[in-house]
Amino acid sequence: MIHETIGQVGHALIIVSFVTALLATYAYFRSSQEASVANDWRQTARTLFIVHLAAVIAVATTLYIIIYNHYFEYHYAFSHASKALPIAYIVSCFWEGQEGSFLLWIFWQALLGVLLMFRNPKWESPVMTVFALVQTFLTSMILGVIIPGIELKIGSSPFLLLREAQPDLPVWSMQPNFIPADGRGLNPLLQNYWMVIHPPTLFLGFALTLVPFAFLIAGLWKKQLTEWITPALPWSLFGGGVLGVGIMMGAYWAYETLNFGGYWNWDPVENASFVPWLVWIGAIHTMIAYRNSSSALKTSIILVITTFILVLYSTFLNRSGILGNASVHSFTDLGLSGQLLLYMGTFLVGAIALAWYRWKDLPTDEKEMGIYSREFWIFVGASVLGLSAFQLTFTTSIPVYNKIAEAFGLVSNIALPADQVEHYSKIQIWIFIGVAILSAIGQFVWWGKIKDKNQWKALWNSVLVSTLLTVLFVNLGKIFTLSYIVLLWSSLFSVYANASILWFLARQKVSIAGGALSHVGLAVMLIGILFSSGYSKVVSLNRSGFAISNKVEQFTKDDNKENKENLPLWLGQGAQMQDYLVTYKGRKIALRGKPGYYNKKDFEIIEGDFHAVALRDVAVNGESIAKKGDTVTVEPENNYYELEFKNAEGKAVSLFPRWQVNPKMGTAISPDIKHAFSHDIYTYVSLDPRLAAEAGEEKQWSQTVNSTVMVGDTLFLNDFVAVLKDVSRVTKLEGFEFGPNDAAVQANFLVLGKNDQKFELKPTFIIKDGMVAMPAYESEETGIKIKFTTINPKTQQFSFAVNTTQQDLIIIKALEKPYINLVWIGSIMIFIGLFIATFRRTEKPIAS
Repeated sequence: MIHETIGQVGHALIIVSFVTALLATYAYFRSSQEASVANDWRQTARTLFIVHLAAVIAVATTLYIIIYNHYFEYHYAFSHASKALPIAYIVSCFWEGQEGSFLLWIFWQALLGVLLMFRNPKWESPVMTVFALVQTFLTSMILGVIIPGIELKIGSSPFLLLREAQPDLPVWSMQPNFIPADGRGLNPLLQNYWMVIHPPTLFLGFALTLVPFAFLIAGLWKKQLTEWITPALPWSLFGGGVLGVGIMMGAYWAYETLNFGGYWNWDPVENASFVPWLVWIGAIHTMIAYRNSSSALKTSIILVITTFILVLYSTFLNRSGILGNASVHSFTDLGLSGQLLLYMGTFLVGAIALAWYRWKDLPTDEKEMGIYSREFWIFVGASVLGLSAFQLTFTTSIPVYNKIAEAFGLVSNIALPADQVEHYSKIQIWIFIGVAILSAIGQFVWWGKIKDKNQWKALWNSVLVSTLLTVLFVNLGKIFTLSYIVLLWSSLFSVYANASILWFLARQKVSIAGGALSHVGLAVMLIGILFSSGYSKVVSLNRSGFAISNKVEQFTKDDNKENKENLPLWLGQGAQMQDYLVTYKGRKIALRGKPGYYNKKDFEIIEGDFHAVALRDVAVNGESIAKKGDTVTVEPENNYYELEFKNAEGKAVSLFPRWQVNPKMGTAISPDIKHAFSHDIYTYVSLDPRLAAEAGEEKQWSQTVNSTVMVGDTLFLNDFVAVLKDVSRVTKLEGFEFGPNDAAVQANFLVLGKNDQKFELKPTFIIKDGMVAMPAYESEETGIKIKFTTINPKTQQFSFAVNTTQQDLIIIKALEKPYINLVWIGSIMIFIGLFIATFRRTEKPIAS
């Protein structure tokens, strides 16, 4: 049965949310313009906006019900959900698609609007006029209405039935009410706990950029040219922290889920969220300094407008499809490019026009900023952050330039840099050297430690200590790259200088130390970035003499670089890597609802399903996981590999990197990470020959070789030496129940491998119910399959049939990431500092 009613209700609720936002805009506008009836219009507007919030919540609830109940007749549920997904990832399905992420954004802004109604009554009408208008534009993105006559599509609805979204499918002519049995499911790469919390945090950050923008527009509109900063600043500080946290969540997700070896790749979509944050941080600094400088006020106006417009621009880049060939993160085009441009253009033109109209009324400075003024260093710091944002935006927008040229009939084939990481990094490193130095000097000037040319000696200790430490680290770490040396010095200088200010402020009152803490965090993070990125090194050096490939260019180019840096591991055999003996212990699978990983050979995966049948009793530490014959829920696309790392003292820890046969992304490789205080060992399986050849491919066995031996004799099998130690009668065998007239004999071979490793082969010869059974004994570690075929009691000879195959082999790559913990520690310090500063600004008015 097709559940059409719920979709119709959801679509009606979207229309209600759009109409109420539009009417609230008009009512708040009237409330702002007509003092005599302002209260009446305000009450009407409040009611409308609260109804708007209720409608948005109802829309979100309706969409979640469709996803949760697997109504796959709806295109959104079919495209993003599946029956096998656990509840946590069902939530992620909600915002995997464009419409759902728009809805998440709409929800946050509607919620923030209602909070602003009651927290800032003085500013309510003009601020909420802007809020409601933005909500009108944003809600139109999911409206899904076609204007008849001109066939103009407004928005893309998440409540389209599959037959409406894909009307050309042949199935509709045969089965008009066809409903798929299952959905395509959530992209397996997104089935990660970070993807449950990262998008909501990021979109809350985006939504919070509207708050200072709305206060700014309200201030310019009502000629409250400086007053708007007081209520806007705490929201800006809080929003800067939230957006930064969202960005770093995404970076950590990339670090532990993707295999490019880091946490930031200067991808265009990464830049699209980072650039508004940079500008916003610059705006926060100038907003703090506005009272004593009209230049800071004017700069704040420019930066607050720019921040909000950049968020809209990043939305356009992500959702217009324009980055389709430039980014792995961007959405496909849903035909909303025109709406997105109209949305961005309306607020860009409107904000610039209003700022230009009021510019002449802004206060002017009585004297120029001097080098010893607080405002000078704030302005210089904001300018450097703006320079960083400009460089990132300029290059990221190259696909946009090509589209603009194409629209005018011109041909433009400007390409993004071939090595984007190098392109951005070689410029941004010098910019952030400047940021680190300025953050230290600025704090000393701001807190009155430097007031004239005779007080620069206050920084001498910072210069001396940072110079000595830099010399020490340069020699110990063999740092010879000039830009790295300068970045190290500037970061150490910033840590020491800002830490001294932090200590000075914390002794007075902790709540005034937020800025200094954030500056220390920035410098610590820069040191972490320097070492973890600049001095990351490959530790999986291949000394086995085994060339992974002598033909494929990927391995042979650059003097066989990848052949040398990828380590082959045979099942059960160890190899030395750095200070560890690394042993490949076998393939594993994950069971839904069960912690840990389990031997893949203990389960038979049901093809085309998300279940497997236990082939034997499975227990861990005495706890039963599954009984033989039980059906368990698995993640069939995920293959895990147990890698045991054992140090010289014999202490062992296991990592479980993953290969994912991903229907949406092809083969997706994810690392596992061994954390230590001073470094991480970042390890992933760069090649699994079995999966690379063909998923599920049957093993190719050699022709059968028959051998007859006596106890103590030796066989050479698949590059191993096998010695028949003994042959003895057994009374118990798994899978067999023996009667009084049954018998079983088991041979015990000791197999010797490289590095003094030992394995056992135990084939059996069984007589049951007068019938002979010769079950094959298969050893994955050695690639040997052996059958016990005959027994000659007179000669004490025993015959065996042997087949061999390629030993289970994987190729791993491992990198040492020195001091990467400083990246995460520094980022946490930045955000804690911003939240402390938020508390301070809500606690009392801004201090001069």
